[in-house]
Amino acid sequence: MYRCVWLLSRLPPCLGPSPRYAGAASAAFRSLGGLRHPSRAAAAASSSSSSSSSSEGNGGRALDTSLFVPLHVQPLGPGPEGDIGAELTQPLNKSEVLKILNKFYKRKEMQRLGGENGLDARLFHQAFISFRKYIMESSFLSADIHIILNDICCGAGHVDDLFPFFLRHAKQIFPMLDCMDDLRKISDLRLPPNWYPEARAIQRKIVFHAGPTNSGKTHHAIQRYLAAKSGIYCGPLKLLAHEIFQKSNDASVPCDLVTGEERVLVDPEGRQATHVACTIEMCSVTMPYEVAVIDEIQMIKDPARGWAWTRALLGLSAEEVHVCGEAAAIDLVTELMYSTGEEVEVRNYKRLTPITVLDYALESLDNLRPGDCIVCFNKNDIYSVSRQIEARGLECAVIYGSLPPGTKLTQAKKFNDPDDPCKILVATDAIGMGLNLSIKRIIFNSLIKPSINEKGEKEMDAITTSQALQISGRAGRFSSVFKEGEVTTMYRDDLVLLKEILNRSVPPIETAGLHPTAEQIEMFAYHLPDATLSNLMDIFVSLSQVDGLYFVCNVDDFKFLADMIQHIPLNLRVRYVFCTAPINKKQPFVCTSLLKFARQFSRNEPLTFDWICRHTNWPLVPPKNIKDLVHLEAVHDVFDLYLWLSYRFMDMFPDASLVRDIQKELDNIIQIGVRSITRLIRASEATSVSGAIAVPDDFPLQRTEVNDRMLNLEDLPAANEDQFSSATKVPGQKRIRRSKALGYKPAEVQSNMKSHGQGSLAARLVREGLLTQEMLKQLEREWQVHHNNNGNFPTEKRDNQNGSKGTGKKKK
Repeated sequence: MYRCVWLLSRLPPCLGPSPRYAGAASAAFRSLGGLRHPSRAAAAASSSSSSSSSSEGNGGRALDTSLFVPLHVQPLGPGPEGDIGAELTQPLNKSEVLKILNKFYKRKEMQRLGGENGLDARLFHQAFISFRKYIMESSFLSADIHIILNDICCGAGHVDDLFPFFLRHAKQIFPMLDCMDDLRKISDLRLPPNWYPEARAIQRKIVFHAGPTNSGKTHHAIQRYLAAKSGIYCGPLKLLAHEIFQKSNDASVPCDLVTGEERVLVDPEGRQATHVACTIEMCSVTMPYEVAVIDEIQMIKDPARGWAWTRALLGLSAEEVHVCGEAAAIDLVTELMYSTGEEVEVRNYKRLTPITVLDYALESLDNLRPGDCIVCFNKNDIYSVSRQIEARGLECAVIYGSLPPGTKLTQAKKFNDPDDPCKILVATDAIGMGLNLSIKRIIFNSLIKPSINEKGEKEMDAITTSQALQISGRAGRFSSVFKEGEVTTMYRDDLVLLKEILNRSVPPIETAGLHPTAEQIEMFAYHLPDATLSNLMDIFVSLSQVDGLYFVCNVDDFKFLADMIQHIPLNLRVRYVFCTAPINKKQPFVCTSLLKFARQFSRNEPLTFDWICRHTNWPLVPPKNIKDLVHLEAVHDVFDLYLWLSYRFMDMFPDASLVRDIQKELDNIIQIGVRSITRLIRASEATSVSGAIAVPDDFPLQRTEVNDRMLNLEDLPAANEDQFSSATKVPGQKRIRRSKALGYKPAEVQSNMKSHGQGSLAARLVREGLLTQEMLKQLEREWQVHHNNNGNFPTEKRDNQNGSKGTGKKKK
């Protein structure tokens, strides 16, 4: 009797619903009190968590429970106290237990109760599989569940009596079920204005300067900024922040520069200046200013960076906030400010110089004139066009997004210099903002541009009206030598589409971006300590609720980095910072560097100047081919990453000044390579023919027709399929667009053999992205077979036909 009492005293407290017990053991167990029938217990449980069981999140979107990753619960092994449940009753027959568990799973009533407690069909199934495995593989079970299973086996209990124990197990493997209310409150993003108490404590004056490119809207806002006692300028690019920094100090208004990678204090004693020019992600929402300027406000809709404009607009603590950008954002800004109780004053501007869309296309590079800028949307086209321009005895400047800022400025200065023989510019849409260029005519080499949608998926489509206006507006700027601008296309059939795009009205911007903060993710992690950072972010976005004026920005790049460094032991705040690093995930060397930085950080070993030099093989030499140039650009990005991290972890990245010095040297080395870019292209062609791989992996391959034989996307390597752009536009070749939505067919352009350049056919095809080394080897093997078969290329069809004739049987 004493042993029985002791065993009963070892039972855990009752956890909820209780079955109908029979037998002495059941009676003794029931005497511990407080047990209820499953239906009544489940009703009580569901009433206490009714709000958490709601399946609606993010403005009516159903919660994606596939994001809930089940934790592993280890089956129990033999314990020092023995099997208490077996001593109170008898050992369980596992085959009978398995039948009971399967019967429990098929009960519709149990599935309904599961749904009331937050377990949809997916979670119910996963929880049951884990529960059954736990029961069947445990050497012994806790006394409470052992007694219940024994009673059911003996006919003294009901299978429904297992539900409370099943629910307990489900909450062990899905801990979010117990804290869904808290998680929903943390991820509630419906009142962003309340996040900024300093801004709400003052009545701000909001002035919207609306107008197209080259209308003087930003100029007027900057004049007010310079006249103020204190001010902050927030721009989308380091180049723009640097321009305002220079302009302010040249006007005898002390101004500091703050970007992700750089801090420049003009005061020799290190005191902060009254004015600051910064990239928009770096703006302070706690420091008070008299005037704030937010440039390019239309980027508030950007799927990746829009949150930074929302934060600045709602959070800047300034007496006057001057917003500059497209008129398409006026309505959204007005509505956002209505939610803060602030009125918006709109000032409209018109373009200062006229711009004309020509009625004829360029059609041939022989028709280029001084002041022309050819706009391409991928590097491969940049290289191809610049090579063809030099073949005509002309010099050209080259600007694209991955070039360092210093190299871009140098190329822009070269193009703008009236005494420099370089009169042609080949560029991507990187010229759309941040550079002052003396362009007479914009020539679109293509109207197809890769883009990232709100789901993070890459799309190939025609440029938008907003993009076309932004790029076209670079021609004939007020401050340049050309007072009138012109716009056209390289090919005649593109001109109709360009005019159609430019004649469309820009659709109004309807939503502003938001992004979860480190504090919100930390609160999530408190409730879900075993979840990975990537999974935390997924659950946050799935549970988040936003009203109609906002959207949650795409977090795919964040999750990519989170997954990449998940295995490295870092605390959550450090891990979050590493994952927000502004790097291009398509650059393997940069991603590898981030991984090594994180690993070194986790060992608490500072990343010194010597370490970074060894990692990058510094010192480096000028590039010998395009592959070398691309690598140097990646190294420059690695130095940027080091500097970015140095301002967040100064003790672990202590040599920022030394790294900045060698980064400037690297910028000069890259400039040498860009100045002789056509020589690098020729060197790449030569090494391609000799068997070396000259075209970097991230070069987009093209889809085109050569000699009326089309190479389809499916015939090319799949590694870069998501980077396919429009065809390499060489006069004399037909072009095939990948986007079917354009609704028109390209016309054949008059052949111009001079545009093909010199070299063998193989070299030209490799240069134009139509062949790789593997494809050349395959062609060589097929050519050998061709000779061995008396000039016939064997095909599967012919082989099948021959086989059929030889056997006299029809192939099934």
